[in-house]
Amino acid sequence: MAGISIGQLAAMAEINASTLRYYESVGLLPAAERQNGQRRYDERLLDRINFIKIAQQTGFSIQEIIVLLEGFETGDSLSERWEQMAKHKRSQLEERKRQLNSMIQILDSGLKCKCITWSECLEKIENNGSC
Repeated sequence: MAGISIGQLAAMAEINASTLRYYESVGLLPAAERQNGQRRYDERLLDRINFIKIAQQTGFSIQEIIVLLEGFETGDSLSERWEQMAKHKRSQLEERKRQLNSMIQILDSGLKCKCITWSECLEKIENNGSC
């Protein structure tokens, strides 16, 4: 039996081994094969794990990630439920992206500004359009 240990996969994925066990317990990862009682994983799971990490970091719940990964049957077109969730989450992410870009612009302006306080900077911007 081939495969890598839970510790090796965890190190490659830059997560804790306990996270892999959790992903397996909730159905995000398939049950690992066992060799002498130890979990053995296919290295190809790394792409799936990276997808899960990105989805979690961008606000997807575990249940939503399960639907994204397993929410449709092979050969079928995307289910209406999956499509609705994906559209809704995409909209949320676009709004979050807009907010992040606005904050980045504010921080960039602040880095160029030599004012002592943010209030002073805002006042200058309101009066002459720049700080």
